[in-house]
Amino acid sequence: MTAPRIDTETLRRLPKAVLHDHLDGGLRPATVVELAAAVGHKLPTTDPDELAAWYFEAANSGDLVRYIATFEHTLAVMQTREGLLRTAEEYVLDLAADGVVYAEVRYAPELNTNGGLALSEVVETVQEGLAVGMAKAAAAGTPVRVGTLLCGMRMFDRVREAADLAVAYRDAGVVGFDIAGAEDGFPPADHLDAFEHLRRESVPFTIHAGEAHGLPSIHQALQVCGAQRIGHGVRLTEDIVDGKLGRLASWVRDRRIALEMCPTSNLQTGCATSIAEHPITALKDLGFRVTLNTDNRLVSGTTMTREMSLLVEEAGWTVEDLRTVTVNALKSAFIPFDERKALIEDVVLPGYAAAL
Repeated sequence: MTAPRIDTETLRRLPKAVLHDHLDGGLRPATVVELAAAVGHKLPTTDPDELAAWYFEAANSGDLVRYIATFEHTLAVMQTREGLLRTAEEYVLDLAADGVVYAEVRYAPELNTNGGLALSEVVETVQEGLAVGMAKAAAAGTPVRVGTLLCGMRMFDRVREAADLAVAYRDAGVVGFDIAGAEDGFPPADHLDAFEHLRRESVPFTIHAGEAHGLPSIHQALQVCGAQRIGHGVRLTEDIVDGKLGRLASWVRDRRIALEMCPTSNLQTGCATSIAEHPITALKDLGFRVTLNTDNRLVSGTTMTREMSLLVEEAGWTVEDLRTVTVNALKSAFIPFDERKALIEDVVLPGYAAAL
């Protein structure tokens, strides 16, 4: 018997949690246009709709390096206090409108210093903008809790500085750490000093792995560096043959290590061939702690509602499946246990019960 179709408005109202979403990949097209004009940055087009289409087309290259290159224009308008405040506030409001109740936003402060801001000023300004957004969302009756992950860029030499910032601001809205950027050729262990520092200071971290590089990247992230979650991890399926799990896959599943999976983004960068065949469904069915994420909402032309809709329409997901990945995300969020428990019991489960 075929499950009844879930309409888009029902999906939008479902409470959502997103663990893997980049601040500089989620700007509103109109905001990019306005801020670019203010700072004198030339864009491919000044029409917001055309700009959104340009991003989506450029990102659909199947090449992670070209995908990352699309960030030139968003980063160009995020070098001033005004630009950071606006983009952070709008980031939160857009999540709230999409039914998100918990999010972890990530960005690399070193990429926002070209206008003269110090690293600490970048972090404090983004936190200020996020706080304004959260206050407005709560006042509108759509509260969303947003924690920050600071990123180090794995191909540069400031990863330890970013880790130091995560430690310094862990009581001011920063909940964890990540390394981002080109994965292939820049293994996680290159930054072991930063990860050891974070472990000593009890700051949790995730690592982009298993996207542009395979099992060795995931193994390093977990067994050498000590990551608590894996960003993407789609290539973990290379350690699963005919449903039989290899040692690394077993380690990930048995220890409930969350996989921050981003279906649309993975299609764009060539990590998956279709939504129907995306590894998230097989891994979910095998009992892995998979989570559903947007990665970069502008660049991928997506929202959490759209990601859910694609899985429902093309991979046969049910409301129960969506509830599972939402609870999974909150179980592995980098905030205190009591806050996670309250979000699951008081917000997520009642929200899904109303939809079933």
